[in-house]
Amino acid sequence: MSNYNPKNFNEGFVFSKYTDKEIAPFDRVFDIFKELITHTSGDLEEAFNWLNELDKEFGIFNEAYSLEDFKEDLRKRGYIKENKDREEGTNGPGKGKDLLTAKLESVLRQFALDQIFGKLKKSGIGDHKTKKVGTGDEKYGDNRPFQFGDDLSSVDISESIKNAQINHGINDFKLTENDLIVEESRHKAQMSTVLMIDISHSMILYGEDRITPAKKVAMALVELIHRKYPKDTIDIIVFGNEAWPIKVKDLPYLQVGPYHTNTVAGLELAMDILRRKRNTNKQIFMITDGKPSCIKMPNGEFYMNSNGLDEMIVSKCLNKAAEARKLRIPITTFMIAQDPYLRKFVEMFTARNNGKAFLTGLKGLGEMIFEDYEKNRIKKI
Repeated sequence: MSNYNPKNFNEGFVFSKYTDKEIAPFDRVFDIFKELITHTSGDLEEAFNWLNELDKEFGIFNEAYSLEDFKEDLRKRGYIKENKDREEGTNGPGKGKDLLTAKLESVLRQFALDQIFGKLKKSGIGDHKTKKVGTGDEKYGDNRPFQFGDDLSSVDISESIKNAQINHGINDFKLTENDLIVEESRHKAQMSTVLMIDISHSMILYGEDRITPAKKVAMALVELIHRKYPKDTIDIIVFGNEAWPIKVKDLPYLQVGPYHTNTVAGLELAMDILRRKRNTNKQIFMITDGKPSCIKMPNGEFYMNSNGLDEMIVSKCLNKAAEARKLRIPITTFMIAQDPYLRKFVEMFTARNNGKAFLTGLKGLGEMIFEDYEKNRIKKI
């Protein structure tokens, strides 16, 4: 069992002896379970062990509803399923053990969204409206005369006919270019975002779990974009000694590794992804807790230095920041540690990219990312 203690939830869970408040037994346990399965990176066995430990102290279960009843309800409701394919000795749960389903993965993203950003109502195809007026896909009621170059699809037929009647009368009715009325619309800016998540070993050092809040933010941001800004795109990459993309469905299982921090590799991959995006509004969000400490040399070997700010590594990071600036890709760094010596690097990196940085702890990380995402969409046209 890991060092994680579920009694110290960051989100403010308060445990007490169970009293019936007319909450269905499954629902009462399910919220606790969702928190545990996120912290244990999808390890069902460990999550159930923690539920059992919590039950001993706080009486989560009773004679009418046991842990086994809860497990069976998870299966019946399609949240977990038996692994019938994978054999023991390979990565992940062995054959016969339970797995999370796509349904539960989706629920975990919604759970993170509710925790971090509050309960947001799905707003359909509502996008941010830029200040740019012209031919767009959202009407907002203001009319003006037709001008050369206007899209004919934006012509208001009813108003144009009415205008023609006023200008020419019923008996000599005709519709000319001068009669046409266009209904104004606003362009909807689309944003392509790459979210970089540091999975170096320092993300769990010193008794502080930093990776769980980071992946919660990632799940919540993905869910927010899919619901509120469905035309936007978001890609997730992780970086340690190297960098690689992960799928949305993999977020609940994200763990740190015995890695250093190869920020350069992460930035290279992020820019490569964004180069292939067709829309012009692009950005990188980077969640990290430390300085860059690793780069890959031309011969394929890794150069690592965890002592202070290594001049060569920092120089390559700053070059990538400048390269992103030339591509008009701003980088927002969320430094979830406040060591004084890290501020120097963050300040240099941010200045070279003309981006932004938030030097913060874990508290309020989600709210800051959400607010910055919204502000960036408003600014970028």
